[in-house]
Amino acid sequence: MKFSIGIDDLLPALQSVIGVVEKRQTLPILSNILVNISDGKFTITGTDDLEVEITTIIPLEDTSINIDFTVPAKKLFDISKNLDAGILLKVELLDNKLILKAKKSRFTLITLPAENFPNLDPMSSSSEFSISQHDLKFVIDATQFSMANQDVRYYLNGLLFEIYNEELRTIATDGHRLAFSYVASLTNLINLPKDTTQQLIVPRKAITELNRLLSDTDEIINVSISASHLNIIFKHLSFTTKLIVGRFPDYERVIPPATELSSKNIITDRQVLKRSLSRIAVLSTEKYKAARLEFSENHLLAVVHNPEQEEAEEHIVIEYSGEDFSIGFNVGYLVDALNAVKEDQVTLSLTDSNSSCLISGLNNDSVKYVVMPMRL
Repeated sequence: MKFSIGIDDLLPALQSVIGVVEKRQTLPILSNILVNISDGKFTITGTDDLEVEITTIIPLEDTSINIDFTVPAKKLFDISKNLDAGILLKVELLDNKLILKAKKSRFTLITLPAENFPNLDPMSSSSEFSISQHDLKFVIDATQFSMANQDVRYYLNGLLFEIYNEELRTIATDGHRLAFSYVASLTNLINLPKDTTQQLIVPRKAITELNRLLSDTDEIINVSISASHLNIIFKHLSFTTKLIVGRFPDYERVIPPATELSSKNIITDRQVLKRSLSRIAVLSTEKYKAARLEFSENHLLAVVHNPEQEEAEEHIVIEYSGEDFSIGFNVGYLVDALNAVKEDQVTLSLTDSNSSCLISGLNNDSVKYVVMPMRL
């Protein structure tokens, strides 16, 4: 069996799936990608042991080929990315070997039988909606950094998707901070009853891979949800992931409503505050990241100490007219939140000197961040 494929078509397809393929596997087949050629379509599938699966399609002129095989993903990707752009790659499958020829280059790769390649169980969609790539990327970018990593509370090691009418909300927490974001732009809702909330938890690795695939465009993608899987259809690509089974914490109890917030509302320039906190964070350590924030009328003093007796402090102009108070926070968490907010001015709201801090844009509540205080 012989055919040709342009490297300019093959390389982007391999780039789409390579991230999900584990480089070190106990089973060799899991380091491979599945290739299916039929009906003029060159289909590539990669998986990380049945947690996440990505499939992408390249059109072929030859519609007579019908074959399946698997080939080492990283080797094929590394070969492809080191070939010159515009090259036509000649491919031959002979016995259990894949032979690649391009100008004066020749490579032989060992294949494995396609029937041994694991596939996710067929997905039966229970609900669907459509959203632009831009909007989905926005809510993921705004919240993913607050996901837990290898927490024993497995339901925290992912991102909560909450669908309510035309809204998609994303929420992430690691128990020390919480990030919330939403867009109200869902269309083509199927089996999503009005005024009814649907929740699903998408695993951390799936979120990382999905965000890598998303672009900042208005292209519409279709999202399907079943009891155990999430599937997203792009123009030439399908992304499927298992969902985390578990009960996500009640985030609404963590985000203080506006009626509970007292006069401790601080308004400041986001970039000024972010740069100031980033500077003092230099002297924080992996084990001790606490910063002391001392608030007085229109003034904030931010201080970091470390075990080596070093100290950094910043004086920041703010809008605040309440009583003086001080409080401690993980300075890295504050910087992460300020990086995610896009407005020029931000509001920091607290109820007292022991409360969590709610951070949001001054005139935009599409993103909110809650940071728990630290003992100093």
